[in-house]
Amino acid sequence: MNVGLKTQILPVDEVALAAAARCLADGGLVAFPTETVYGLGADANNPAAIARLYQAKGRPSFNPLIAHVFDLEAAQRIGRFDPAALRLAEAFWPGPLTLVMPKVIDCTVADLATAGLDTVAVRVPVHKVARQILRAFAGPVVAPSANLSGHVSPTNASHVSSDLAGRIDLIIDGGPVEVGVESTIVGCLEAPMLLRPGGVPREQIERVLGHPLRQPTLDAESDTSQPLAPGMLASHYAPRSRLRLSAENIEPGEALLAFGPSLPPGADGARAVMNLSARRDLTEAAANLFGYLRALDARAARAIAVMPIPQDGLGEAINDRLRRAAMGRE
Repeated sequence: MNVGLKTQILPVDEVALAAAARCLADGGLVAFPTETVYGLGADANNPAAIARLYQAKGRPSFNPLIAHVFDLEAAQRIGRFDPAALRLAEAFWPGPLTLVMPKVIDCTVADLATAGLDTVAVRVPVHKVARQILRAFAGPVVAPSANLSGHVSPTNASHVSSDLAGRIDLIIDGGPVEVGVESTIVGCLEAPMLLRPGGVPREQIERVLGHPLRQPTLDAESDTSQPLAPGMLASHYAPRSRLRLSAENIEPGEALLAFGPSLPPGADGARAVMNLSARRDLTEAAANLFGYLRALDARAARAIAVMPIPQDGLGEAINDRLRRAAMGRE
């Protein structure tokens, strides 16, 4: 990514809110206060912006991100609400409750934000500044904590600047935030399940539902486990076709997931070819990863041959996801 970027810091006012919305629309990264800590926002519909976000935070891993929206109506445009999810949303939004639910058929949230899964995590925040930005932007925004991976979570704009100046475009300085616990995450896929305890107590949720929340079952023996949402492990996305990694030639009946300007021997006879980045740009490759895997999988190839990907920068996360996907079909 372009470390050395000029990071602008603006106090909260109408000009700053409009600038934040424009920056997000242009694929930029904007830090802003939420109920608990400062979040690092990117357009949830823009895979290139999300790839930049992972890179900015350092040591990226493609775990699902929470899509923040302004209201229930906006949430219903990306997630499919069952009656239980609707009751919870009406009871606790805006507030620190995240709901994980199936995507709607035409969900615009990028596969990179959902880690290639068919579910989406959604929240309507209560913090005034976050809500003003979401209203001005008029779209879903992913916003993990605005800090380098492994660092202490930021509770004021100076913390964000210390970690991310030169890595992101804009910081909206809304003053210090009141640090609290993270949002509670409830999966609304079958019976409602507590995926992560947080700002809304279990007892309040169960009172609204009228019955206990289920507890997730974690497969401690599976090396392929991957978070379905922050705080939960579940099986990751894997294509139906077998993945053959670090491929240096293409065998009959295979599709090719390429990287770089030069294709390996046998590529001319591949069932299909998609290039993550012909110019060897790892940010572009990350943005294309899940979408290209799904597109190649639809070709019903005997296998998908994957060219070697460098391990540096975003390559580490790309290779991690490819290894997990490959193990899922061994």
